[in-house]
Amino acid sequence: MAVEKYLKPEVINQIKRLDLRAQFVAQGFLQGLHASPFHGFSVEFSEHRRYTPGDDPKDIDWLVYAKTDKYYVKRFEAETNITGYLVMDLSQSMGYTYRQELTKFDYAICLAAALGYLMISQQDPVGLITFDSRVRDSLAPRSRRTQLGQVLSLLARLKPSGVTDLGHSLRQIAAMLKHRSLVMLFSDLLTEPEPVIQALRMLRHGGHDVIVFHILDEAEVRFPFDGMVDLLDPETGERLQVDATSYQREYVEALEAFRAEFRQACFQSRIDFVELDTQLPFDKALMEYLVNRRSRF
Repeated sequence: MAVEKYLKPEVINQIKRLDLRAQFVAQGFLQGLHASPFHGFSVEFSEHRRYTPGDDPKDIDWLVYAKTDKYYVKRFEAETNITGYLVMDLSQSMGYTYRQELTKFDYAICLAAALGYLMISQQDPVGLITFDSRVRDSLAPRSRRTQLGQVLSLLARLKPSGVTDLGHSLRQIAAMLKHRSLVMLFSDLLTEPEPVIQALRMLRHGGHDVIVFHILDEAEVRFPFDGMVDLLDPETGERLQVDATSYQREYVEALEAFRAEFRQACFQSRIDFVELDTQLPFDKALMEYLVNRRSRF
């Protein structure tokens, strides 16, 4: 199967076990890197560095020496690692899909699982925080292999439900984090932008790196409706009937203005803003993550 094929959401949906989904996405992404002009990025995933005078000989990896005839030592966390947090929006609106195989939440879970797999593969500690109107779960970051199982187990149990208070929850998270971390937020951001932007700035002021994965359903991006349609707000239950044909242009312009506000605010605060929808292959999001993460070191 071609790498490009198994990075597509509809293919991933056929794999029911989240651990296999994570490996499938991450390993397919890495294979794609090796076959692409971005081959050089693969060094980010090396778990060793060259031996230099002063290193403890006990840290030499003799299996690598046997294969390469060169001395390498295993990397230490203090030298290269940053603590990562996968931050998941549990709001009811994340459970929406129009005609894609995966809901926004399914897409976010697969992407978060793959990023957790990548981070632990390069010995980076990773934790998991979930929220709706407030923080619900907090799994402390670890870099050991068993951590991946704990992260995936919690991800697999999550369900989107209820209303969200994104700004309040992000302020809670900013108060929780005591050490510089990489915060990876997965959300549709369907709320008033200003409280969220202020909370994101609070995270940056605390010294944290932030990547916002803005995940929308492809129908929310393109509004492929005709005639009279009945729209439902999944969190408030409010219904609105509109003439979709005449409303489409207004909707697309409003969405672009909404994203532009976040895009500009994130740019000004040096926050990475990654715009995704549920029909896009996972490698687009993973490449954005890798490029942005690499630029920090």
